[in-house]
Amino acid sequence: MTSPAKFRKDKEIVAEYETQVKEIRAQLVEQFKCLDQQCELRVQLLQDLQDFFRKKAEVEMDYSRNLEKLSERFLTKTRSTKDHQLKKEQSVLSPVNCWNLLLSQVKRESRDHATLSDLYLNNIIPRFAQVSEDSGRLFKKSKEVGVQLQEDLMKVLNELYAVMKTYHMYNTDSINSENKLKDAEKQEEKQMGRSGRQDDRQTPRSPDTLASIKTEEKHVRRSSVKKIEKMKEKRQAKYTENKLKAIKARNEYLLALEATNSCVFKYYIHDLSDIIDCCDLGYHASLHRALRTYLSAEMNVEASKHSGLEGLEGAAESLEPNGDKQRLMETYNNVFCPPMRFDFQSHMGDTMGLVCAQQPLEGELLQRCQQLQSRLSTLKIENEEVKKTMEATLSTIQDMVTVEDYEVSECFHHSNSMESVKSTMSQSFLSKPSLAKRRANQQETEQFYFTKLKEFLEGRNLITKLEAKHDLIQKTLGESQKTDCCLASDRRNSALRNQQAGHVIPLMVESCIRFISRHGLHHEGIFRVSGSQVEVNDIKNAFERGEDPLAGDQNDHDMDSIAGVLKLYFRGLDHALFPKEVFHDIISCVSMENLQERAVHIRKVLLTLPSNTLIIMRYLFAFLNHLSQYSEDNMMDPYNLAICFGPTLMSVPESCDQVSCQAHVNELIKTIIILHDGVFPGPGDLQGPVYTCPGATDEYWSKGPGGSAYPQSTDLRPKTPKTRTDTHTRFLW
Repeated sequence: MTSPAKFRKDKEIVAEYETQVKEIRAQLVEQFKCLDQQCELRVQLLQDLQDFFRKKAEVEMDYSRNLEKLSERFLTKTRSTKDHQLKKEQSVLSPVNCWNLLLSQVKRESRDHATLSDLYLNNIIPRFAQVSEDSGRLFKKSKEVGVQLQEDLMKVLNELYAVMKTYHMYNTDSINSENKLKDAEKQEEKQMGRSGRQDDRQTPRSPDTLASIKTEEKHVRRSSVKKIEKMKEKRQAKYTENKLKAIKARNEYLLALEATNSCVFKYYIHDLSDIIDCCDLGYHASLHRALRTYLSAEMNVEASKHSGLEGLEGAAESLEPNGDKQRLMETYNNVFCPPMRFDFQSHMGDTMGLVCAQQPLEGELLQRCQQLQSRLSTLKIENEEVKKTMEATLSTIQDMVTVEDYEVSECFHHSNSMESVKSTMSQSFLSKPSLAKRRANQQETEQFYFTKLKEFLEGRNLITKLEAKHDLIQKTLGESQKTDCCLASDRRNSALRNQQAGHVIPLMVESCIRFISRHGLHHEGIFRVSGSQVEVNDIKNAFERGEDPLAGDQNDHDMDSIAGVLKLYFRGLDHALFPKEVFHDIISCVSMENLQERAVHIRKVLLTLPSNTLIIMRYLFAFLNHLSQYSEDNMMDPYNLAICFGPTLMSVPESCDQVSCQAHVNELIKTIIILHDGVFPGPGDLQGPVYTCPGATDEYWSKGPGGSAYPQSTDLRPKTPKTRTDTHTRFLW
């Protein structure tokens, strides 16, 4: 029977779990309230903008009419002058000429403001109305996706609750069985003691009577002992069965706990961000187009107002969905921040907070791990294809909503009559026959995007749960001892080979890459976040003195500062790693759609460079490729790494457009990071150090052709004047 203490313990555990789930459920409700509030504010903002421009159009039209009356009043007075000779003479005077020019300017300004009023009514206001309609529609679809994700999350939490209750039930049965087994053992001991006492208490009787009594008593005692032993065996079997069930239930609870924590983390870190992105899809770009239309009109009406309009132009240019999303999440940090992880709640003294991999469960866990790994491989491939389709669709939608149709300069090319005041641009914006077709295509593309987005998010949700279970089981099973022995042997052999090799890779490059590979592969924002300038200078000065401040296994340096030193080395070279002479030849590959053809072209151009430069490139890009494989942790995929290293490794010639060419450079660097194996020659074609993943050796040596090894700490000597021996030159080379 369950004791009161135990009942209170179970109740406390369940109450604590329900409290945590209640807090999460409240957060989920508040999240949609926040998003609803943002949508309402957005609609209200767009409505206020429409009302504002409608009123401003009235003001501009009144202003235009007043200017027209003003100019006509004085022009009529001038035309009514009777003395034409005097009028002719006066017209050559500069004050009169200024007066005539002033009246002409007022006439021109009147037409401009009439045009401006027409643009407000027939161009800008309809744009805001369309933005409001699109925002409401997209928010509704995004909310549907969010509701589905929240339902899935609550389903996972309910599953965890059911597994936890099952674990409690089986553990209670195990404890009860153990208590019953102990009771049976006590009864057996008691029966044995009672039999001994009865033998001692026997009174003197005749020999025949005494023998008869002893025979009967022995028969009775033997029957009683057999019953107790049989009961004990049953209870022992029951206890063993319940104990095994309790262990299995605890394992399932721990696996579900890990999966639930991963799903909750994924929802708060990734899913919420994606939902907010969907709510903002096209909103900022469309608002940007409308405001640029207004800016174009104002700048053509009155150049003197340009300084005042620069502020609004800057605000329009700064419209950026990611920035708004970040500010929204920072403003409501308590709503969007991930909750605390679910911890293992020990039950009735069960302090085993780890998955049990002992026999007879080890084989079952191993089989389950293999099944999970196989299923994850299939799911990841399928989800990656869905992601590619989703990203391509998103790119199409972005192209639709970023059409640059806000230039209205043609509206201000007036004729001499007032008949041309009405804007042809405002009419064409809404009267194009293809507008309805474009709108239908946009909505159809949006529907397809949301279908793929939902499919991708559901797939990622399933992958997250399965990966959490797989990783926990794999971690429990442990690594093979044989692998450790092989690694130790490889480290000793590699260290011996490195002692006999020469230096090719600069010490600063080798040391920084080695340190990051050992300690920084999972560091979030590596190469993107700036480090401490003081520490960067200290490390740089140490290298200048010929020291290696990053040697050994110490990990007391700031990782962002180490990354900054590596970028500083390549940025400070007299000549970029990719020479300007090959810029146009190598950048032309960006137009190639086939990645393999692009890699062949890049390889052909790079083979014209010196071998030492090729070795440095091969080593660096192999490291960057390895680093990008941990992008889920460090948030640095090949594209982000290319953004960080593109300006550092390849400078754009001054004769080229810096903005567009830099985008091409980043695409080129990303391609080399992804396809570095196909771009650079192997050790057999180009002898020199080759980057290897950390863990292959203790000293982290690189393997050369034929299995030979090279230590990674030799200076790269570019062709620079020998007279430069200052500290800066020594640091760079």
